Amino acid sequence: MSTVQTTPRPSLISALKNINLRSYGMIIALVLIMLLFQVLNVTLQNENFITPLNLTNVILQNSYILILAVGMMLVIVNGHIDLSVGSVLAFCGAMSAIALSHWDWPWYTAVLFAIALGALIGVWQAFWIAYVRIPAFIVTLAGMLIFRGLTLKVLDAETIGTTGTFNELASGYAFLGVDLRLPTLVVGVLGAALYVFFQVRSRRRQVKAGIAGRSQLAWLAQVVAVAAVIVAAAYVFYSYKGLPIIGWILLGLVLLYTFIANRTVFGRHVYAGGGNEKAALLSGVKTKKTTFWVFVNMGALSGLAGVIVTARLHAATPGAGNAFELDAIAASFIGGASVTGGVGTIIGAVIGGLVMGVLRQGMQVLGIATDTVQIILGLVVLAAVLFDVWNKKRATGGGGLMPPIVGTTPGGSGDAKSKGKQTEESSEETKAGAK
Repeated sequence: MSTVQTTPRPSLISALKNINLRSYGMIIALVLIMLLFQVLNVTLQNENFITPLNLTNVILQNSYILILAVGMMLVIVNGHIDLSVGSVLAFCGAMSAIALSHWDWPWYTAVLFAIALGALIGVWQAFWIAYVRIPAFIVTLAGMLIFRGLTLKVLDAETIGTTGTFNELASGYAFLGVDLRLPTLVVGVLGAALYVFFQVRSRRRQVKAGIAGRSQLAWLAQVVAVAAVIVAAAYVFYSYKGLPIIGWILLGLVLLYTFIANRTVFGRHVYAGGGNEKAALLSGVKTKKTTFWVFVNMGALSGLAGVIVTARLHAATPGAGNAFELDAIAASFIGGASVTGGVGTIIGAVIGGLVMGVLRQGMQVLGIATDTVQIILGLVVLAAVLFDVWNKKRATGGGGLMPPIVGTTPGGSGDAKSKGKQTEESSEETKAGAK
């Protein structure tokens, strides 16, 4: 009588040991940073840090960086870099203010004009990068200088003010007369319910196919924790004035670009081109076309960020956007992007931007000097890159059992690359043995 050996399901402890740190590490770090500032504020100043007002300010003060980080993540995943986003942001913001104040355009036309202008700039830079094959570092460095100069030229070293609904885009809590407080709570609850629904459906399919790697307890803990965070965040914003208009814009961008990155052919091509461009090209991926549209998209998002910066300042200024490209790049790396391309998620970029925003907000509340803040942020970026290097070495010993919260990383991860390398080595050894 033969016996059938079954592989036991991993326990909660083993699942925690094999957790995908690239996907969950920064989320855990963000929570710990917020708890740390809460303890420090209560201890030193007898005030709470985790309040609806403070969390709303984090969104408002870092909204444009988060928008840039979404586009920058795709650029870095595709194996490139963009140093011009700060200057493109300033130029598009200046042109939107001119259209609004000097040309008397409606606010929505000025917004669309800025986004279209940013996309056109993206076309210009993408042509040199994708088809002429000039390195993106050089092209965007030139763009940084060109569009900063054009900003100074069109503004003539002056400040152009903006008014009305245009300014509400960056700081308003009601859109076209509709109060957004109650919709914030409703959407939060619905979002949590949809998350649970899709996770349950996915779990059933995995169990039916016999590929459910995690224990039931580990899966349930993740689903409950994420759903609770979504509802809690919605309630926190509801407790103040609701999610601001820019918060809704960010939410829409995150959902849209997460879907594009994980569920579309274009998204998979972006990851494939960044993971191994030659292999992607041989597989039929039009890498030049993909790179072209990645930079066009980055230009359009820079135009949108320029509108938000101008609206928040209530004016277009010659110095707007200085060093914003560095913040966007830092947010992407902190959020899990690989320096070699091919790895990263949209949610990771947003989490990275929020980590930087919470650090700035917390240290400002504690009265820490600006120079010290910059030093700490620099160390955080260095630590994120070191973590990426360490995580790749860790991946060679076997990947984690827990997947990312939203989808997987298409086009290959550290695990996939290591397995591919091992396969190549084994095939070479087989050929050598045959000879």
